[in-house]
Amino acid sequence: MIKIVSLNVGKPQSVPFEKKEVSTGIYKHPVEGEVFLTSLNFDGDGQADLVHHGGIDKAVCVYPYEHYAYWAKQLGRELQYGAFGENLTTQGLLEDDVCIGDTFQVGGAVLQVSQPRQPCFKLSVKYGVPELPLLVQNTGYTGYYFRVLQEGNVAAGDELILLERHQHGRTVTFGNRMMHHEKNNAEGMRALLAVDQLSDSWRKTFEKRLGGIETDTKERLTGQA
Repeated sequence: MIKIVSLNVGKPQSVPFEKKEVSTGIYKHPVEGEVFLTSLNFDGDGQADLVHHGGIDKAVCVYPYEHYAYWAKQLGRELQYGAFGENLTTQGLLEDDVCIGDTFQVGGAVLQVSQPRQPCFKLSVKYGVPELPLLVQNTGYTGYYFRVLQEGNVAAGDELILLERHQHGRTVTFGNRMMHHEKNNAEGMRALLAVDQLSDSWRKTFEKRLGGIETDTKERLTGQA
């Protein structure tokens, strides 16, 4: 059974980072009972950087609970639900198992996978480990995003019921590999671009790359321009 282990929300807050203040929505806390999910986010939730987080394509951030034990060992600490700033901590749906464009019934909502999650420096803000975003990226334990096709109430314990498997079968793991590791794999990038449900931001990145323009990831990973 694929289910929600924890549903987590949190509003943006300002925290110190390298002699300055940054606003981040990475601090999420579990909530009980049904929470209404709109096309942009759960009630009580919010994102600070709306350029890189949130929006129609990134309304719901998902992270598999199965990765928690690995990161708890790496970080040398116990992790609470919402540890990676995710809205849904899930069980039974890893990056290898889910494809971009897959559609699920979750409580009263219908959700669709739009892209892998790209870890950013806010993880290092939270844990004080500068290399953590790159470690998450390189392991492929990134989680992924849902867009909302039908708004509705969702609660911890709800099952994720697969309504439609995308015909192209391009997994989140495959997407991560093309984005971060096989940057010259034109065939692989075109295979992802053939998935109409791929998020606009990832589509633009691959189109630029195929045109010879590489996106600089330093600011996302380190917070330094």
